[in-house]
Amino acid sequence: MASAVPERVGLRFESMNIFAWIITGLIAGLLARWIVRDERSGCLYTIAVGVIGAFIGGALMHAAGHTGINDFDLRSILVAALGAILLLLVLEAISGRRRAIGRRRR
Repeated sequence: MASAVPERVGLRFESMNIFAWIITGLIAGLLARWIVRDERSGCLYTIAVGVIGAFIGGALMHAAGHTGINDFDLRSILVAALGAILLLLVLEAISGRRRAIGRRRR
C-alpha cells in the first residue's frame, strides 16, 4: 500500500524531483553568491553551489535535530542558501590561502 509520506533514504527525501533540486540550487546559489560576493560566474557553477549547499544545509539541519530539505518552499531555499554560503566561505578560505602562499614565494 502506498504511503502519503515520502520515503526517507539517508539524509534525503524522495519528494523533490530533479527539477525542484535544480531550481532550489539556482536560487540558493544566486543568494549565496550575492551575499559572499563571489566573482566566479556561470549558470552550472551557481546551480552546483546551490545543490551542494542544499546537501550541506540539509545535513546540518538533520544533525541539529530538525528536518532537512524535503519540499520546494522558502525554508528549503534558505537552508540550501545557508549551506551554499558555508561552502563558498570554505572555498574562499582555501583559495585565499593558496594565493597568499603564492605571493610569498615570488
